[in-house]
Amino acid sequence: MKENTQIKGMLKDALILLVITIVAGLALGFVYEVTKAPIAAQEVKAKNNACAEVFADASSFEAYLDFDAAAARKVLDAAGLAEQDIDEAMVALDAGGSSIGYVFNVTTHEGYGGDITFSMGVQKDGTLNGISILSISETAGLGMKAKEEAFADQWKNKKVDKFEYTKTGAAADNQIDAISGATITTNAMTNGVNAGLAYFASIEGGNQNE
Repeated sequence: MKENTQIKGMLKDALILLVITIVAGLALGFVYEVTKAPIAAQEVKAKNNACAEVFADASSFEAYLDFDAAAARKVLDAAGLAEQDIDEAMVALDAGGSSIGYVFNVTTHEGYGGDITFSMGVQKDGTLNGISILSISETAGLGMKAKEEAFADQWKNKKVDKFEYTKTGAAADNQIDAISGATITTNAMTNGVNAGLAYFASIEGGNQNE
C-alpha cells in the first residue's frame, strides 16, 4: 500500500510539473506574439535612424535586392579583407524614389575587444558621407574613442578608393589619424571602411569616378 501511495505521489508531482511546463510554454508563446511586432518595429526604427545618420540627404531607404553575402565575401577576400563582413546593404533614395547611394552595415573582427559593427553611407559618386558605430566593446578611454566625433568626423565627405591610418598626422584625404594608444582599433575601423568601399566599387564600378 505504501509503495502504491509513493507511486501515486510521484505521478501527481509529474503531472503538476507537466501542467506548469505547458502553462509556462503557452505564456511565453503569448508574450512572444504580443511583443514580436513592437520589437520588429523598434528594429526597423533603429536601422532607419542609423541609415539617416550616415545619409542625411536620403528621404527613405530600402534593401539592396542584389545583395549577395557570398559575392560580397569574394570581393573582400580578393581585396585582402578576410576579417571584415558586409552584413547588409541598403539603397538610399531621394524624394522621387531614385537611388542616390548606399548604406552598408559592416562588421570588422579585428577589434581589440571583439567585433565592431558600424554603418557607412556612400554616395553614387563614391563620396563617403561618414560612419556610425552600432556595436563596439573596446577599451574605455582608448579604443572606445572610435565613437567620438574627433575620430568619426575624419571619414566625412571623403572620396578615396582606400584609407590608411597614420600616427604622424593625416596629410591627405585618404589618411586617418590613429587613436592614441589604440592602433588595433584604428586598424580595425580602417579595414572595415575599406571593406565597404571595396564592396561599393564592385557594385557601382566606373560610376564612382564620375
